[in-house]
Amino acid sequence: MKKQNLAFVDIESTGLDPDRHEIISIGCVLVSQDWSGDKPSFETIEEFELKIKPEKIENADKVALRVNGYNEADWVFGYNLMEAMKIFAEKTVDMIMVGHNVAFDYLFIDKAFHITGIPNKMHYHKLDTISIAFAKLHTDKDIDRFSLRNLCEHFGIENKNAHTALSDSRATFELYKKLMSL
Repeated sequence: MKKQNLAFVDIESTGLDPDRHEIISIGCVLVSQDWSGDKPSFETIEEFELKIKPEKIENADKVALRVNGYNEADWVFGYNLMEAMKIFAEKTVDMIMVGHNVAFDYLFIDKAFHITGIPNKMHYHKLDTISIAFAKLHTDKDIDRFSLRNLCEHFGIENKNAHTALSDSRATFELYKKLMSL
């Protein structure tokens, strides 16, 4: 796992149920890692965000759309799901997916790969910053919640555009670096 590149992924969706709701945005920070020194070092290879036009906006949870900042005008030039998943698949080959509550994001990503028939060529391992944070910080009395917002506040990580896919991917990467240096 130390030799694989990392894909810090966050998705925004039209709700919480991958069988009913859709991905509307994928944010990704692609990172190389080097564990040869005393502490690991990480270098950003590329960042990208894919806005995806929803096909069944009528199924959307209005609260989710408000939280994610969805408005039709910003998605006019968005990708369809097939186009977005092709790009995502090409850019993340052999990478380990890293996320904050990675299981949630992966459910939607996996469903999108299944729907489109595009092969998922990411490495089979996944890393979850909530699990890593809990393992390293569970005795810290100043931390009672392990949300991305709380952990960013704890570590002084700025996330100006929280609940947008690329901004949350960047924040997750910064959190990961902090956690790996503990």
